[in-house]
Amino acid sequence: MAMRFHAPYMEWAKKRPAAAFDLAGSNVRACTIDDLEGAREALSFAGHNDNGYEPLIAAIAARYGVAPASITTASGTSGANFQVYAAFLEPGCDLLVERPGYDPLVGSGRLLGANVVRFDRRFEEGYALDPDRVARAITPRTRLIVLTTPHNPTGTVADRAALEEVGRHARAVGAYVLVDEVYLDAAESEARPATTLGDAFITTSSLTKSYGLASLRCGWTISSPEVAERIRRARDVIDGTGSIVAERLSTLAFEQLPKLATRAHQLLTANAAIIKAFLESRDDLDAVVPRLSTVIFPKLLGETDTTPFADRLLSERETAIVPGRFFEAADHIRVGLGSTTDTLRSGLERLAQALDERRPKRRTKRRQKRR
Repeated sequence: MAMRFHAPYMEWAKKRPAAAFDLAGSNVRACTIDDLEGAREALSFAGHNDNGYEPLIAAIAARYGVAPASITTASGTSGANFQVYAAFLEPGCDLLVERPGYDPLVGSGRLLGANVVRFDRRFEEGYALDPDRVARAITPRTRLIVLTTPHNPTGTVADRAALEEVGRHARAVGAYVLVDEVYLDAAESEARPATTLGDAFITTSSLTKSYGLASLRCGWTISSPEVAERIRRARDVIDGTGSIVAERLSTLAFEQLPKLATRAHQLLTANAAIIKAFLESRDDLDAVVPRLSTVIFPKLLGETDTTPFADRLLSERETAIVPGRFFEAADHIRVGLGSTTDTLRSGLERLAQALDERRPKRRTKRRQKRR
């Protein structure tokens, strides 16, 4: 029987073989326990977190300059997104999700019986958020409009004015705008959380992608206090509470965010220079190039589906990238930029070899890489 909630990318990511040169991930490389000072001393099973671990909630609220009542905690950004879905979606309502996009954002809506409607972020437009396109997709049944900034899989940061306009369209039908900002800290954007644009907005994020702390599964939502309370009650029937051990360590991580951010910045800055030089050397790849990101999403010119190419790259050169079909852009590949610089450089060398050995195709004039 077909699974209406299937997330093909997640299944592939969990089942694919390990790679010596793994460029398929989208997070900054993992911290060790020694990267988090005091972690061993902080380990404890004790604490109270029925509605979230209060020291962690206070730390998140302080980080964003909002009241603790606006914060709800979750198991990663995926958990935060699902809690929002559970709080607002019901069978027969409309859920608007961007394309290309992260497939759990679609699969979760289908699981809850929502009618999933898509709006496009186009390569030719630098994957910019187009509020008019969103407006044309809205119906009286729309309950949530979902987008990511930086955009997954391209790393493009949404324009603030465009977000504001999407918010106006949402308010007109009583909908909310869920903005997944899990990559925003890695992009070092000066943008404030989308939720500061008004009560129609709900921001989700976590420590997973930008700080190398995916194993803590520390996620959260920022919203109006009224919405936050509704999300907390939704969590009651999902997983109840989080892990007190992880939440104590996450609180410690917030005390050290500047140091962890510096670690990520140094890595991503070095890797940004490497990927930029690589793309400039290729006339068979065209990409929207973000200033700083954990991912990039080049188009492989002359291909309609990059899956066979990615499969060969993994089997013959032990190098992993993500085929674009998992993001509904089959002629693209997603390359992760959060690995060690040596891994990225070695992986790109093998990617270049595989590209050079493709069957002869019509050569395409080198295109100016989009900024």
